[in-house]
Amino acid sequence: MDTEKLYQERLRRYVAAMCHEKPDMIPIRPFVAEFTAKYAGYTCQEVTHDFEKAFEAARKCARDFDWDAIVPNMVYVWTGLTQAMGLRYYGVPGIGMPADTGFNYIEPPEDQAFMRADEYDALIEDPTGFLYNVWFPRVCAEACRIGDPCTYRNNLAYVKGGMAMLHYFHSFGRQIALMRSECGTPSAIAGIFKAPFDIIADKLRGYVGLTMDMHEQPDKVLKACEALAPHLCHVGLTTADPEKKLPIGFWMHRGCVPFVTPAQFKSHYWPTLKPIIEEFWKNGYQTLFYAEGNWNAHLDDFVTLPERSIVYHVDRADIFEVHRKLGHKFCLSGGIPNVLLSYGKPAEVREYCRKVAQEVARDGGYIADASAIMQNDTSIENMRAFTEAFREFGQYSGPSYVPSLPEPHRNDPSQHNLQGLDGWPVTRRRPGVCFPWEDKVKELPEITGDVDLVKRIWEMTDSFGNMFIWQVLLSF
Repeated sequence: MDTEKLYQERLRRYVAAMCHEKPDMIPIRPFVAEFTAKYAGYTCQEVTHDFEKAFEAARKCARDFDWDAIVPNMVYVWTGLTQAMGLRYYGVPGIGMPADTGFNYIEPPEDQAFMRADEYDALIEDPTGFLYNVWFPRVCAEACRIGDPCTYRNNLAYVKGGMAMLHYFHSFGRQIALMRSECGTPSAIAGIFKAPFDIIADKLRGYVGLTMDMHEQPDKVLKACEALAPHLCHVGLTTADPEKKLPIGFWMHRGCVPFVTPAQFKSHYWPTLKPIIEEFWKNGYQTLFYAEGNWNAHLDDFVTLPERSIVYHVDRADIFEVHRKLGHKFCLSGGIPNVLLSYGKPAEVREYCRKVAQEVARDGGYIADASAIMQNDTSIENMRAFTEAFREFGQYSGPSYVPSLPEPHRNDPSQHNLQGLDGWPVTRRRPGVCFPWEDKVKELPEITGDVDLVKRIWEMTDSFGNMFIWQVLLSF
C-alpha cells in the first residue's frame, strides 16, 4: 500500500469538504476517544495515563478502518501530566474510580470555586497574572498560595508540569508523522480554542457561580470576557496549522440555551466570540464549531459568520434542521447519534447513515462522524457498519473524478474588511507575554552588545511561560 498516495487522497477529500466543495466521496472523520482503547484491547486507565498507548490505539484504528482523518489522541487529557501538577478537577481512571471508566471533570462546590465572585477586577486587569497568582495555586494541590512559605512540592509541581507538557506536546509531532507514514491518515484538527464565556463557566467561576454573577454583576462578566478574548485568540492562532488546511478546534460548552438565556447569549457569549472567529478567518484559519449539546436556538447568529469560515459539528441537534439553516454556507459534520452507534443494530446504523448521506451530504460540504466524542460504549460492529455505509452511499461520481486540492484559506473575499479584534480593549499584559521586555530591560546591566538579540531571546523564552499557564487552562 502506498501510504503517501493514500494520505494525499484523504487530505484532498477532507479539505475539499471543509471548503464546502464536493470531493470524490464523503470524508469520514470520527472523533474516537476511549473507543480506540476498546478496539486495541486497552483499559481506559491505560490510554488515559500512558499516552503512548493512546497513540498506538489511535494508529491501530486508523490502519484497520477506512477513515480519512482522525485526532492523533482524542483522549487528550494526559492524566500523567495532571497528576504531575496535582490538578484537583480530574477524576483519573484507576485512582479512586474504576480503571475502565473515562476520566471525569470534577466541578468544585460553589463556595470553593477556583475564582471568587469578588475577583473579577483582578482577572480583568491582568488575566495571565491572575492565572499564575490566584487560579493555579487553587487548582493545583501541590502549589503554594501567594504569601505562603514555598515548598519542595510546590517547586516540583511547576517544573514537572512544564517538562511533562513539553514532552507530551513534542510527542504529537512524531504521532502525526507515524499516522501519515504507517496509516496514510491525516490529522483532523490543529490548535485549541474556547469561548471566553465558556472558560469562566468551566474553569474559573463554575456554572453555578457564573449563573449567579449574570444576575448580580453582569457588567463584570462582560468585561472579563472582553479581557480574556485576545489571550484566547492568541492561543488559537499560535497553535493552528501553519499550512492553514486544518481547522482550529473550538469546544463549545455552556453558552447555549438552556444553560444561558437567549438574552445572555446575545449580550455576553456571542459579542465576545464572533470577533475572535472573524480574527481567525482574517488570518486564513477555519474554526471547527464542536457544538456540544443543542445549539439550534443560535443558528441565526452563526449564519452571520463569513461563508466557509467555520465547520459546524452537530451533536444533540437535528442534523437535517441544521443543514437547512447552515448547509448553504458551511461544511457540516456529525449528526449520527451516539446512542445508535452504541446500542443500535448495524442495519439501523446503516439506514441512518444512508439518509444523512443522501439528504445532508448530497451537494458536498459534509464530513461523516458521530454526534459526540465516542467512548468505550461505542460498538465496534456498528463502527464498521458506519464506515461501510458512508463508503457505499457517499460516492459522488465515478472513479475517474479527481477533485483538486483547494488552496488554503488565503485571500478569500469574505476575509476582507472584517474587524475581528481590531480596536479591542487591551489588558495590562498583552497576549503571549508574562514579563514584558520593557520591564525586564530596566533590571539588566547596560547592554553593550546586540539589544535586539537579547530582546528576541527574552521574549521567546518568556512566551514559554505564557504558553504553559494558558494551555493548562484550555487543555488540561
